[in-house]
Amino acid sequence: MAKRNQHVIPLGNGWAVKKEGSSRFTVITDNQRDAIKVAREIAKNNHSELIVHGRDGKIREKNSYGKDPHPPKG
Repeated sequence: MAKRNQHVIPLGNGWAVKKEGSSRFTVITDNQRDAIKVAREIAKNNHSELIVHGRDGKIREKNSYGKDPHPPKG
């Protein structure tokens, strides 16, 4: 099964969590904080990425919860 990234996107006056490539929303919330909380848990469970968009639709933040192909050296 393909790992799908989770996007937090603006939706009217609220926010939605949407799996990449899906036409349906996973959840709709009143605020971005709650949407991020839900999307983060899904991304962690699926070892995928969380991509947070701002009100303007541009990517504001990205977090990877999968296997990092380029881990930090140290």
